[in-house]
Amino acid sequence: MTVTTASRPTTVGQGVDSSADADRRRARRGKRLRTTGRGVLLTLGSLVAVFPFYAMVVLSLKPAQAISFPGSLTPWDLDGGAYSDILGAQDILRWTLNTAVYSVVSVVLVLLLASMAGYAFAKKRFPGKEPLFWSFIAMVMVPYHVTLVPTFILIAEAGGVDTYWGLIVPTLANAQAVFLMRQFIQALPDELFEAARLDGCSEWRVYVSIVLPLTKPILATLGIFVFLWHWNDFLWPLVIAQGTDMRTLTTGIASLNQQQVPLNQLLAGSVVALVPIFFAYLVGQRYVQEGVVMSGIKG
Repeated sequence: MTVTTASRPTTVGQGVDSSADADRRRARRGKRLRTTGRGVLLTLGSLVAVFPFYAMVVLSLKPAQAISFPGSLTPWDLDGGAYSDILGAQDILRWTLNTAVYSVVSVVLVLLLASMAGYAFAKKRFPGKEPLFWSFIAMVMVPYHVTLVPTFILIAEAGGVDTYWGLIVPTLANAQAVFLMRQFIQALPDELFEAARLDGCSEWRVYVSIVLPLTKPILATLGIFVFLWHWNDFLWPLVIAQGTDMRTLTTGIASLNQQQVPLNQLLAGSVVALVPIFFAYLVGQRYVQEGVVMSGIKG
């Protein structure tokens, strides 16, 4: 009786342990399957995203007469003649210069104006501040194409067609940049600004010594996005730059398609236009990540 009574709880305990082990094994197996499934989906998504860039680079390195699909997508029998033709063309160099001036000058001025406006809306008091701010932000709700024709008429009447200032000035009023700068600066402690004013700092000194250093991450993030937007901009340069000498890379490369330029040269021009964007992101990647993290913490 004693042996039989003692053996029963042991059997029950073993059954419970076996059931718990089975549950844990099923949970681990399910977790592995989910992890594997996510990995497969992410891999497929990455391949789909990278393939157009791969095809663009490989086809740009193929001789024009040898391009056929899908055989030309193989990474051998490459030739860099298309890049020599593109980089040797005077128009491409001029278009690259125009795009660089358009992008760099716009980035500097947009960041300067957006940071000043963001500081004023975030930390200054003046009559009508809130209505003015939200009226300015309401510009985001207006489609860009609605204001395209009126803006062109104003710039054309002022003599801005085929000029750098006509290309740059209409893009400087960036409501999204002002909104982001205002939200970021608003989260900065007021004690910093009060202490600076007690020390005798002017508003310009407060802006230069406190606002700009503390907003460096968000300025870098905005700078990258503004640079990318201007470098890839097509519609406004197409409208305002009517002469060949004032075209940007996007409009210039698009015009090559009308001149029966070989496909490998078109793609080589696209690769040339992509390289500055890639390096700009590599340079500013750390600041972009810091800006996103700090914005998340402040939010």
